[in-house]
Amino acid sequence: MATFKFYIPAVNLMGAGCLQEAAADIKGHGFRKALIVTDKVLSQIGVVARVAALLAEHGIASAVFDETKPNPTMTNVEQGLAMLKAHGCDCVISLGGGSPHDCAKGIALVATNGGSIADYEGVDRSAKPQLPLIAINTTAGTASEMTRFCIITDEARHVKMAIVDKHVTPLMSVNDPELMLAKPAGLTAATGMDALTHAIEAYVSIAATPVTDASAIMAIQLIAKHLRTAVNQGDDLHAREQMAYAQFLAGMAFNNASLGYVHAMAHQLGGFYDLPHGVCNAVLLPHVQAYNAQVSAARLKDVAHHMGVDVGAMSDEQGAAAAIDAIQQLARDVKIPAGLEQLGVRSDDFDLLASNALKDACGFTNPKQASHAEIVAIFRAAM
Repeated sequence: MATFKFYIPAVNLMGAGCLQEAAADIKGHGFRKALIVTDKVLSQIGVVARVAALLAEHGIASAVFDETKPNPTMTNVEQGLAMLKAHGCDCVISLGGGSPHDCAKGIALVATNGGSIADYEGVDRSAKPQLPLIAINTTAGTASEMTRFCIITDEARHVKMAIVDKHVTPLMSVNDPELMLAKPAGLTAATGMDALTHAIEAYVSIAATPVTDASAIMAIQLIAKHLRTAVNQGDDLHAREQMAYAQFLAGMAFNNASLGYVHAMAHQLGGFYDLPHGVCNAVLLPHVQAYNAQVSAARLKDVAHHMGVDVGAMSDEQGAAAAIDAIQQLARDVKIPAGLEQLGVRSDDFDLLASNALKDACGFTNPKQASHAEIVAIFRAAM
């Protein structure tokens, strides 16, 4: 039997109000100056100032890099690295969702390993641990605050680079649902469907284990139960907290069982058209699972069951179809766009997108290997 490795940050704080405790823990590490990596929105609404003030109360100075794009770029990493060096920061704090977390990972990795972030595209290409990174999460979806995945857009190639490296795993993750209250419904829906994609792709993965299965199953249950409420009632703290747990569990699953063609294809859409990652995943998810059902019908039947479908009298094939229906119904309920055409995707680009997706998928663990023509067909089905 192959050795099973399980990756997760050393410390993970969860629950309403845990940000206060996180600041004390950060001080305990002896850090003196942090680079806060975030985005303009969180700066404008005062969340960054709140975190900077909390750090200051514990004797930690900070500089703020808030230029992170929704799909963070190589230029973002270079700009943030320059600010880190200029201010003599000894740690990085990412504040936000997947975009600031991934940007911060890129900055922290290059800070200690040198070169360009493009040098680390692939699996475990770095030689040294990154600069210490504390990831404070404000959305419930990507789980980037606790994974070894870092996705950075190469603007010149119009592709998203996947850096899968144990050295980009944060030192500490913080999931305080109070920071997630009143997030826009569209963002809540997209990030929630991103988490569902993580859980399902990990559950059908050929690298799944009992540990990742347990995490994925609980994530699926929580998302099916709480995502609609979190979207429609953004100030419901209980729903927000349960979604925070769900996305973290989904992260535990895919961080160790990896992902599949949904993400390989969504990365191309995000890099080529600068589209939101969670929305791309949500649109592609049922179509990729329809393809996977050729070999993973029994597992997808389990997905249907954990999404609340009565599958007792169904065959595996019927259960897989029920899972796809349940995914599509949840997506409709949270107002995800119905297809890629609504996102401005062009069928003339499918050949290039499919070629790049197959390259990206080399590091993933989809249950059935697809040809170029099959990937193109999935893109067409998702239109």
